[in-house]
Amino acid sequence: MTTDTIAPLRSFVTAMTALVDQVRDEAPLLAQGRGLLAQLLADDGWLPEAFAQPRADRYAQYLLHCDPQERFSVVSFVWGPGQATPVHNHTVWGLVGVLRGAEACEEFALQGAHPVPAGRQHVMQQGAIEAVSPTVGDWHRVRHAWDARPAVSIHVYGANIGAVRRHRLDAEGRLLDFVSGYDNTVVPNLWDRSAIARTPVQAC
Repeated sequence: MTTDTIAPLRSFVTAMTALVDQVRDEAPLLAQGRGLLAQLLADDGWLPEAFAQPRADRYAQYLLHCDPQERFSVVSFVWGPGQATPVHNHTVWGLVGVLRGAEACEEFALQGAHPVPAGRQHVMQQGAIEAVSPTVGDWHRVRHAWDARPAVSIHVYGANIGAVRRHRLDAEGRLLDFVSGYDNTVVPNLWDRSAIARTPVQAC
């Protein structure tokens, strides 16, 4: 029997496209997007292995889909043990959901124009989702919080996040510009449904 393994991601992309078409205000968009992302996180079998591979030197960031008008992007982040982001912002709305393992998040707040620890830390287990944006809280540091296996999270941002000029703190606490880019040069083929179409229809 042929299975359409990547169907959950295709369904999510289709639903998010409809959502950004219809909803402009951030609060309802995040609320409804959270529900869609929760469905995607319910089963991790849809993520192709090529987009779940850790890097040895730092966390990996794989583009899974970018809306043709760059209104949103879907990205898998893969974390090896001990790997972490710098303190950074996003400048656009985002939803972060844990697909495998767990991540620890330390929140930061702006003091003037400089991010400082907000005194809030939490661990996100599989299925957990949180929102980021300049209006709900945009600065944090994220690290792997599982065992020796990689952790994977799925991120949805209100832009082509790999091409957005953002800000981070370096090891000396200096505020720097950065553009993250992506670690892949190809994206999953969401639209090849030919194998399913060729499957004979079973008689009732």
